[in-house]
Amino acid sequence: MALRAAGEHTRLRVLALLREGELSVGELAQALVQSQPRVSRHLKLLTEAGLVERAPEGAWVFYRLPRGQTTGRRLAEAALAMLDSSDPALAPDLARLSAIRATREAAAAQYFEQNASDWDRLRALHLPEADIESAVLSAAGTGPFDFMVDVGVGQGRMIQLFADRVRRAEGFDTSRQMLAIARATLDDMHAKAAVRFGDAYAPPIEAGAADLVTIHQVLHFLSEPGRAVVEAGRMLKRGGRLVIVDFARHQLEFLRERHAHRRLGFADDEVQAWCSEAGVKQVKTTALAPDKAGALTVKIWAGDKA
Repeated sequence: MALRAAGEHTRLRVLALLREGELSVGELAQALVQSQPRVSRHLKLLTEAGLVERAPEGAWVFYRLPRGQTTGRRLAEAALAMLDSSDPALAPDLARLSAIRATREAAAAQYFEQNASDWDRLRALHLPEADIESAVLSAAGTGPFDFMVDVGVGQGRMIQLFADRVRRAEGFDTSRQMLAIARATLDDMHAKAAVRFGDAYAPPIEAGAADLVTIHQVLHFLSEPGRAVVEAGRMLKRGGRLVIVDFARHQLEFLRERHAHRRLGFADDEVQAWCSEAGVKQVKTTALAPDKAGALTVKIWAGDKA
């Protein structure tokens, strides 16, 4: 049944696109140049056949290939093996997907540039920073850490926070305005801290170099958060610690519209799965519940590279 469901040409094209990462119905429709209702029907059949996972999130629904070495994943890979690499439909689909992602990332970059100097005010959406930072330090441990890497360094606060626990620190970001602020923020740490331009999907850090990697309030902006976690794991040396700070699942849709959030927080099981894929084990979760109406629950996931 599963392979029959995947055998139709458009459904194979859907699977090929989802191999690139999770996507919404609208994004798939754009990449395939088909109507959303038609794409939804294909997705329904693929989901019923176990070849695709459906992940509702607020007003959006994301679709992805099954995670892990499950029967569904193996069947999806078997279906993808039926694709002819010279199929003339595949290259345009992937080119349109690349353009969709580029547009989305440009919008996020513009948001960062416009809000870089006002970042602290935006953080009022959740718990006081002092409470979160205390929990982050606890999750990371006392160190000392020879080399810390901060993914999406922003204004440099994570490096500042660990100033007395690290011998050397480096942060990277794709926002040049954020980097300018971070350089000013970390000026008094110039002897041991540096920032530079870099992408979470292709970190400018060699594999196995860091014994602490932090990803603070970054994943919800990304189209492929799992990929960023895997890259973070690649930077860690054996026994090194990964600390992820982000929101628990929530329903505040305005964060997508006004604040460029791609994801409305994360569930523990998906973060655990990404960490496992990154080789990070024994992940412990800390939940920081809101103390006021309308605030968001912040979660910290911390584990060590096996």
